[in-house]
Amino acid sequence: MEGWDPNTKSTLTQIPLLGTKAGPRDGAAWTQRLKEEYKALIAYTQMNKSNDNDWFRISAANPEGTRWTGKCWYVHNLLKYEFDLQFDIPVTYPSTAPELELPELDGKTQKMYRGGKICLTVHFKPLWAKNCPRFGIAHALCLGLAPWLAAEVPILVDSGMIKHKDDATTSSES
Repeated sequence: MEGWDPNTKSTLTQIPLLGTKAGPRDGAAWTQRLKEEYKALIAYTQMNKSNDNDWFRISAANPEGTRWTGKCWYVHNLLKYEFDLQFDIPVTYPSTAPELELPELDGKTQKMYRGGKICLTVHFKPLWAKNCPRFGIAHALCLGLAPWLAAEVPILVDSGMIKHKDDATTSSES
């Protein structure tokens, strides 16, 4: 955590680390891992709300906990930009981090792969590998998606690649 800003370091230390190394094919061990994932997500969400920094909602989209969907948002110039968020838990999880997807931004930035998967290879994946299996979904959101949104949304807005929903409604009414 050397070189990290104090806010990121503080946030990360408050997200519980996970202890079970299990993936979707591991039966009861996966169920235990999911419980740990939920605990970490709840802690992270509560911390964000208490710091007035609420920026995502996700939930498992299937009973197995292998598909997740939700919303994430970023405030830029006092306007809230909201995006669909989805990802699948890889079969090799937790050795492999989930690929976070923002489908409506597909093709709008070079820091994204086909299908709206955000680019996390250079900065996040080595960190994930170093901290496997202690990192989970909450850590991927905190150290992967949050910095990506902070870096990319202002550029996408300023370049006109994305418009605020109120701007889009006004221009279509004209």
